[in-house]
Amino acid sequence: MAKILAKTMRTKYLIIGNSAGGIGAAEAIREVDKTGSLAIISDEPYPAYSRPLIAKYLARERTLEGMLFRPTEFYNQSNIISLLGRRVNGLGLESHTAELDGGDSIIWERLLIASGGVPIVPRIEGVGKRGVFTFITLDDAKAIDSFLDNADKAVVIGGGLIGVSATEALVKRGIEVTLVEMKERILNTILDEQASSMSEEALRQAGVRIITDHTVAEISGEGTVRGVVLDNGDEVSCNLLVVAIGVVPRTELALGAGIKVNRGIVVDRFMATNCLDVYSCGDVAEAYDFVYGENRLTPIWPNAFIGGRTAGYNMAGIQTEYPGGTAMNSLNYFGLDIVAAGMVVPPDEDGYEVISKKEGSVYKEAVLKDDLLVGMVFVGDIERSGIVFSLMRDRVDVGGFKQALVAPDFGLVSLPRELWQERLETPPSGLAPNLVMPLETEEDLADE
Repeated sequence: MAKILAKTMRTKYLIIGNSAGGIGAAEAIREVDKTGSLAIISDEPYPAYSRPLIAKYLARERTLEGMLFRPTEFYNQSNIISLLGRRVNGLGLESHTAELDGGDSIIWERLLIASGGVPIVPRIEGVGKRGVFTFITLDDAKAIDSFLDNADKAVVIGGGLIGVSATEALVKRGIEVTLVEMKERILNTILDEQASSMSEEALRQAGVRIITDHTVAEISGEGTVRGVVLDNGDEVSCNLLVVAIGVVPRTELALGAGIKVNRGIVVDRFMATNCLDVYSCGDVAEAYDFVYGENRLTPIWPNAFIGGRTAGYNMAGIQTEYPGGTAMNSLNYFGLDIVAAGMVVPPDEDGYEVISKKEGSVYKEAVLKDDLLVGMVFVGDIERSGIVFSLMRDRVDVGGFKQALVAPDFGLVSLPRELWQERLETPPSGLAPNLVMPLETEEDLADE
């Protein structure tokens, strides 16, 4: 239920953030506590939508309704007060208060910070010109969409997930795109060299110009973008620029309140911060990564959802341990299906083994340490990738069948009999059934 505050309100549960983590927490709370007052606040004015699908929106393949991952009546049906289009300016932990824009305040008993991230915008001369955009929210996609009548050539800075997704959307809209990546290859943080090369070829086949090993030093034009100057002096003409270098956690509320922050808000295995009754999850949180065995930022949609559910159960009094997440991506860009997870490029030290196989347009890689899977990349044929990921997630010794992991006919029958029977009959070890989530595509998550 939407609500306009009358200066001060009280709630048992307050969730800051209306995306995967916040919604996951709200649903878990309601499974345990049907009546305790619950409020969600977000500075975006929209119902919960799948942010990874903003590229589909820009490509005019999805409407807002097609991006929602919960129906618009979700809040009323779940007895949730939704404060959309409102901003939290500060937190008082001793008084359990959240100060909002406009002078309103909320007194809470238990708090979840699931505030996500903000785009990295480098200090480039001319970055404030008209025609420069970021690309992480629906409003970003709307702003670019409304500008496209004035554009036919674009430069996208950043060859990561955000940059490639923006590039594909622009190409589908008939825009000529140059992609600039400062590292030696695109998608370098989630793919190994071979998979990255296959991705680059797919982009080039679609007409995208790719410039690697360079950065944009200056944005030219009188008030409006007319081109960029690279760090080597080369010029690239354009009338639209998308800055897609990456995202950093929105930690300002935590820092202002004295909550422990490293790169993100530090949480334990119960998604609790160092402050009593305060939890965190999603892109803003540093949570347990089962591959590295330590807390890391893993800004991935399913991790946010599972972390949110874990936090929600604990906020409602049901002690639940976060099973851990890791870097995990399932995507399709320019017709190329890719799944990647974990440590795809192992450190140059003893103990790691890389098994890979390429046959035509299909490539598979498995990274092992001490016969445990720590990373995987599947390109072209991703049908069995979920099985391999589950072996990695559940820390299964694969030494006896490791070569089969990249075989064309790999499946459950490739596993030892007792292992595949166990996987058919029971949920993964260490995970409550209601916390198990398969490797899903962006479209799957929006269609739930």
